[in-house]
Amino acid sequence: MSAPTRTPRRLPTWIRGRLPGGPEYSALKTRLRELGLATVCEEARCPNLGECWSGGTATVMLLGEICTRGCRFCAVRTMKTPPAPDPDEPEHMAQLISEAGLRYVVLTMVDRDDLPDGGADHVARTIEGLQRRVPELLVEALVGDFQGQPGPIQRVIDSAPAVFAHNVETVERLTPTVRDPRCGYRQSLDVLAQAKRMRPEGLTKTSLMLGLGETDAELEQTFLHLREVGVEVLTLGQYLRPSAKHLEVVEFVHPDRFADLEQRARSHGFSYVASGAMVRSSYRAAELFVERRLRDTASPGGS
Repeated sequence: MSAPTRTPRRLPTWIRGRLPGGPEYSALKTRLRELGLATVCEEARCPNLGECWSGGTATVMLLGEICTRGCRFCAVRTMKTPPAPDPDEPEHMAQLISEAGLRYVVLTMVDRDDLPDGGADHVARTIEGLQRRVPELLVEALVGDFQGQPGPIQRVIDSAPAVFAHNVETVERLTPTVRDPRCGYRQSLDVLAQAKRMRPEGLTKTSLMLGLGETDAELEQTFLHLREVGVEVLTLGQYLRPSAKHLEVVEFVHPDRFADLEQRARSHGFSYVASGAMVRSSYRAAELFVERRLRDTASPGGS
């Protein structure tokens, strides 16, 4: 299949988010407001906010709101030298999250190339603080690439998150167009490979955006590369343009193609694949799989 070249102008009917609601959603929203805890779910206007919050899941961003990189798909503000991180944020954030009544939290971060360790210790201390307060809470660390440095990756791994996640974002050919020049497809693969080597029993996860001009053959190659470095959980979702300044959408991928790609990915041996227009890297269905997997592993006779 050749890469599409036409730029679509109107959202198709299948790209629709459900309105959030329900008692669990309302209760969590109220508690987050009381604690003053900001979430990426709201900042990014995620279409799955209602589903995730109703299930006790939220995504929180650490290290401030300004990134040192300028990926062309991302709406986060960029600056060469952002303000220094709050040294008390890990402890403060751990306290707030522990009070929020969550079952599963995704800790994500902006890239901080201005910091010697890229912010790894900051993330790890937040995870450790949460584990002290709420041992049953499952924590997913969705982190940057730390410029591929083993030390920062090891620091996050040593904090023992339930899931180590790092997003490859797109296929190799499109990476220079889609991501900041300091990002790299092979570098991202190496980060995931290092994480798996450092903690073989840990779950690793990544996400790909579709609709940027990738071909099925390129996606198949990416699936192969991800499995070669031990990635077990994969999410595939539709890229949506944040503003006129960002990359244009090349194609709105039809649900049938998402379904086909899910089956193709599964055939490569991923433990779990979530594939659909509204799927995002933090996606409740994938997190439910992680919960079941960890519970089964911890139970007597679990595999």
